Amino acid sequence: MQYKRFMGLDYGNSRIGIAFSDYTATIATADSIYKSRGHEEDLNYLSSYAKENDVSGIVLGLPLNADGTESEMSLKVKDFGKALEDYSQIKVFYQDERYTSFEAEEYLKEAGLKWEDRKKLLDKVSAQIILQNYLDENK
Repeated sequence: MQYKRFMGLDYGNSRIGIAFSDYTATIATADSIYKSRGHEEDLNYLSSYAKENDVSGIVLGLPLNADGTESEMSLKVKDFGKALEDYSQIKVFYQDERYTSFEAEEYLKEAGLKWEDRKKLLDKVSAQIILQNYLDENK
């Protein structure tokens, strides 16, 4: 059996949520939130972090409009994904992320967390949901 591990990213203008799968690409786990430091530094950090964690694929959340069409942000995410793939030499995949922030927020509310605490976790839980959806759809 060949093992694969994925890194999931919830890309935002100021923060990027990070999640990882297990080595059987079955379960996604929230990892951390990276605060953006500029395009080149972001590419370097995420590429290095992916390699340190033995990642064979990167899943980027794609923020589509409610009707499924591409948004201005989805084009920005695709540009970043292409640059990250070129920089890291790790294949980048895209996953529809419509409603994942809402889903993450509801999940954290149900856990009984206050807004201040939910805000600190939201991006990495969103990355976990994006990655888990990708894993479930691509078994």
